[in-house]
Order: sequence, then structure tokens, then C-alpha cells
Amino acid sequence: MPDRQPLSENDIQQALSGGLDGWRHENDKLKKTFERADFRDAVSFIVRIAFYAEEMAHHPELENVYDTVDVALTTHDVGGKVTEMDLDLARKIDEVA
Repeated sequence: MPDRQPLSENDIQQALSGGLDGWRHENDKLKKTFERADFRDAVSFIVRIAFYAEEMAHHPELENVYDTVDVALTTHDVGGKVTEMDLDLARKIDEVA
């Protein structure tokens, strides 16, 4: 299981520059906006994300407006900070995208 210790700002920035394209660190969350083909594709994308999140027992904050899905990742049980679990889920979400 990934480490649940909060990451330093330096660790987060290294991860973002090391292959997590489009992700940003704001307010102790990793965030990314995904543009999909239409509403149906956006909802399907959310469902696919849900399977990975449930496997990890790590659930993202998701917002959907028509063809846009906003994702925010933080680890609530360590005070709402970014951990390795968030980075792992971000990578999985990018694979789905």
C-alpha cells in the first residue's frame, strides 16, 4: 500500500514535472480538468475512475459539468494533504483518460 505520509512541496513538484502532465497543486490538492467528447463520455470516464479509486480505497473529489470533469485528490485521513496515494491515483486516472 502506498505511503500515507504528507509529501513535501518539493516532492509534489518533482512528481508533477515527472509525467503528471496537466496536474497542478492547489490548496493541498492535486487537481486536473479533463475535457471529454460529450456528457455521456464524461460520465463514463467518472465510472472508470471509480473502479480504480474503489480498488485503492482512495476516493477523489469529482465534479462534472456537461463534457468537463474536474478531479481533485487529497488524503483526508492525514489532514487533507497530498500523499503518494494521490500521485498513484493521478497516474491511474491519466491511464484511463
